[in-house]
Amino acid sequence: QVQLVESGGGLAQAGGSLSLSCAASGFTFGAYAMSWARQTPGKGLEWVSGVWTDGHTAYYADSVKGRFTISRDNAKNTLYLQMNSLKPEDTALYFCATNLYSYCSDYKCFSNFESVGQGTQVTVSS
Repeated sequence: QVQLVESGGGLAQAGGSLSLSCAASGFTFGAYAMSWARQTPGKGLEWVSGVWTDGHTAYYADSVKGRFTISRDNAKNTLYLQMNSLKPEDTALYFCATNLYSYCSDYKCFSNFESVGQGTQVTVSS
């Protein structure tokens, strides 16, 4: 079955950096567009960034554009999220997800998740 295992979360200071990874198994990773999403207590899942199967076409939520970089290694079945210039409002549980659609270009399309991992906590202190 589909398994998505996130890692790399932790505590960072505002202005700092963290790098997240998502190890995928149980499906053909290279055939799926992938996304990162995050959730804070009392709120729904918020799409953060998505990348097409080619690994080159990527999109970002306005709140993280210019600070976060999504990437993927199809040979290693792994998705990454490099987070720089972190802000306290980036504090959340971060999830990786497979996308229902392959060629999205906006958050509404990217927010259609098929499978979602268990998440990794990111906490940014001010």
